[in-house]
Amino acid sequence: MLRNRSSRHAMEFKLTDDLNQKSSRRTLASSVTELENPDRQSPVWIADQLRQRILNREIPAGEWLREKMLSDEFGVGRSIVRRVLRSLEEDGLVNLEENRGACVAAATPQEVFDLYEVRAALYGLATRFACRRAPDDLVSEIVSKIDVLLADSESGVPARKIIEESEDIFSMMASVSSLDAQKMIEQVRRKTRWQYSWIALEHMINPPGPYHYWRIVREGLLERDVEKASKAARDIILYMQGEVSQRMLSQGMGFQSSPQTASFQAPKPKKDKNT
Repeated sequence: MLRNRSSRHAMEFKLTDDLNQKSSRRTLASSVTELENPDRQSPVWIADQLRQRILNREIPAGEWLREKMLSDEFGVGRSIVRRVLRSLEEDGLVNLEENRGACVAAATPQEVFDLYEVRAALYGLATRFACRRAPDDLVSEIVSKIDVLLADSESGVPARKIIEESEDIFSMMASVSSLDAQKMIEQVRRKTRWQYSWIALEHMINPPGPYHYWRIVREGLLERDVEKASKAARDIILYMQGEVSQRMLSQGMGFQSSPQTASFQAPKPKKDKNT
C-alpha cells in the first residue's frame, strides 16, 4: 500500500510539473506572437514599448509612470494600464506604490552583483536537477533550444530574443525541480531578467559573450555530466554579472552601501576607559 501511495504521489508531482511547464511555454509563445503581430492596445505590446524606453534610458530611473498619463498616451483604460505596470514590476523595471503609480527602479552595482551571485547558484542547481532527473526526450528538447539560441547569437538577433530563449531553456531545466525551487528561481531572476541581462548582451564589453558556456552546458546535458553542466550554467550568469558590473562602474555608479546594507553593519566596539 505504501508503495502504491508513493507511486501515486510521484505521478501527481510529475503531472503538476508537466502542467506548469506547458503553461510557461504557452505564455512565452503568446507574448512572442503578440509582439510579432501587434495589437497596439494590448497589454503585451504596451508593456514592451515601455520596457524598451526604460532599457534605452529614455525613461530614467526615479521617474514616475502615472496611470492617467499612460491611459491617455496609448488610448486604453486604466485596467489595462494596471496590467502593464504589474508586468513591468514582475520584470523588476518599476516599483509599484499604492495611490502613486509606478516608479522606474534603480539598483546599485552591489545589489546587482548580489542578485547575480544568487541567480548563478540557483541556475547551476536547476541544471544539476535537469542532468539527474530530466527524461531523455526533455534533454533532447532542451539541447535543440540551445542549438537555436547559438544559431541566433551568430546571426545577430536582438538581445531581447536571446533573453527570451535563454529564459525558456532555464525554465525547462528548472521544471524537473520542486515547486519551491522553481519559485525561488523565478523570484530572483525577475529583477535581472530584462534590465540587466539586456544591458549585458546589448552592450558587451568582453565579446563574444556567454555562448562558449552554453556549448559546455549542451555537452554536459548530453553526457549527463552534472558537474560540467552545472558549472557552465553558473559561468553563464557570472559572465553576465561581470558585464553588467563593468558597465555600471564605467558610468560612475560605484559600490556604495545602500540603506539596507548599512543598517546591518555591526557596531564598533567601545573603548575601554581603563586603557
